[in-house]
Amino acid sequence: MLFKETIRKKRDGGALSQDEIQRFVAGLADGSIPAEQVSALAMAIFLNSMTADETGALTSSMAASGVIIDWSADDLGGPVVDKHSTGGVGDKVSFPLAPIAAACGCFVPMISGRGLGHTGGTLDKIESIPGYCTTPGLGVLKETVKSVGCAIIGQTNDLAPADRRFYSIRDVTGTVESVPLITASILSKKIAAGNEALVMDVKVGTGAFMSSVDEVRGLAQSIIRTASTIGLKTRALITDMSQTLGRTAGNAVEIKESVDYLMNVRRDPRLDEVVQALCAEMLVLTGVEGDHTAARARTEDAIVSGRALEIFARMIAALGGPPDFIERHEHYLPAATVVAPAFPDQSGYLSAVDARAVGNAVINLGGGRRRVEDKLDLSVGFTEIAAIGERVGPDHPLAIIHAASQNDLERATQDLKTACTISDDLPPASPVIYEVIDDIQV
Repeated sequence: MLFKETIRKKRDGGALSQDEIQRFVAGLADGSIPAEQVSALAMAIFLNSMTADETGALTSSMAASGVIIDWSADDLGGPVVDKHSTGGVGDKVSFPLAPIAAACGCFVPMISGRGLGHTGGTLDKIESIPGYCTTPGLGVLKETVKSVGCAIIGQTNDLAPADRRFYSIRDVTGTVESVPLITASILSKKIAAGNEALVMDVKVGTGAFMSSVDEVRGLAQSIIRTASTIGLKTRALITDMSQTLGRTAGNAVEIKESVDYLMNVRRDPRLDEVVQALCAEMLVLTGVEGDHTAARARTEDAIVSGRALEIFARMIAALGGPPDFIERHEHYLPAATVVAPAFPDQSGYLSAVDARAVGNAVINLGGGRRRVEDKLDLSVGFTEIAAIGERVGPDHPLAIIHAASQNDLERATQDLKTACTISDDLPPASPVIYEVIDDIQV
């Protein structure tokens, strides 16, 4: 059967058989299906969706396209668990969360991705650290998780290779915001990493892929429902992405904020709430702690005691980064050529932000991709980003811009002004965490 018939079938609203899905995934993995046909099927799925059976078949097939790690013989002494975010602007949660969870007794093989659409990529950010290897062999991954407690890496050639190629094509073809494709992409990686539990950070707002709570709830339920069919315990938090998470957006600048967080030097309240809430869910879901109060106390202690920071440093060294990165991180992280504040045209309260536009502004600076093959400038981005509800004006900029040239600086300044709404009135406070969804609700 010609693959174009599979495309035509889904284009016309039909359901793909398990055999058709398996052949598609095999072609993704070995490259025998060209990118234009992969793009066509992705768009057909985006427009016509998939049934639960199709989504389950796609998930299982992509996980089985490579090695599935078995941790049972390693006698870790704690649960293997991960967290995944649907993506947002300034979302650096993985960097503090993985070592905090490890400091609390979990083992976290975190398989992460690169930038997708307007959102930054965890791998792009951590590759700001010189020497850090995001694609180690399985032996190095397993040894790092076993000895350190966590490893933040990308998909190696062995882990869900079909998803890796599909992910990069979706990024540049406008097919990111598809519930079944997001579900299959997330879960295939988590299955391949051998996780026994998963906590989802499903984001909603102007900087998320979905702006409606109802849409986001549907995605969370799709992930939990699909995960339950393969025995993966999953819980989802719906979190706010109506503005940048934390005070930075970029690559190296987000690593710097994450180090400051783990050093307990500066913890942005919204970022702190998301990190600790997700980590507490991981501890309760896996039985490490019996309730959320005890779990939150344990995560807080992991930060203030310095144990999480020590684990982060050990993870960096184990995966090829500098052994003295924490002590000299400002020396190691790339710095932009031009750094200057962006002031608003009027004074007042920051009342709303088009966070997607902020993410696109980072891309315009060179910190994100327009095409799969684009090389990133890891030094650019925004720091000291004003939060909704704060006063801005001549003494309080919208952000500090880190750019490669004066022209880039001027463009980013205009992008930032356009993305921000300023009002004379203080806007109402909005929650950081909207809802927790578990399998009981699905």
